[in-house]
Amino acid sequence: MNDSLRGFLEWMAGTPLRILIILVSAGLAQAFGSRTITRAMNKLAAADLVPGPRNIVARQKERASTIGGVLSATLKVAIWIIAIAMALGEFGFDLGPLIASAGVVGVALGLGAQTLVRDVLSGIFMLIEDQYGVGDTVDVLEVQGIVEKVGLRVTTVRDSSGTLWYLRNGEILKVGNQSQSG
Repeated sequence: MNDSLRGFLEWMAGTPLRILIILVSAGLAQAFGSRTITRAMNKLAAADLVPGPRNIVARQKERASTIGGVLSATLKVAIWIIAIAMALGEFGFDLGPLIASAGVVGVALGLGAQTLVRDVLSGIFMLIEDQYGVGDTVDVLEVQGIVEKVGLRVTTVRDSSGTLWYLRNGEILKVGNQSQSG
């Protein structure tokens, strides 16, 4: 084997192989995590958490679906941010200053993006309080329709004319939910 082929193979066994392992591991972690979240939400949807006459199984399934979507999206973002940071480290980037500056940038973004933070916090409390979920018929911000997607920042509602409305959770001050029974 000549020296240039040997050098190429040694180089391939180094950084490119480690980056490939990082990316494959991130993909596997995302698939495994999403599958685990789906299984857990299916068990939650099927569990009889409210026995007796107030058994609202359909509502429980909708809420499990909504929470499962939010958890899956959060997991995906976290895994790929870590994978990209690890890949940059393999290319020789010093991540220490990047992580330190992320704290400063985080403070600046927190001050500059207060509406984004308000939207996310409102979305979290909306999910915890079970104000509405996917499939509910709601009256919110002068829009009446069916909730198609609930995220931490934005809720999408389709009205009777077919228009899809994107509503920021931080701006939703009151909600009328026709799907929840007293």
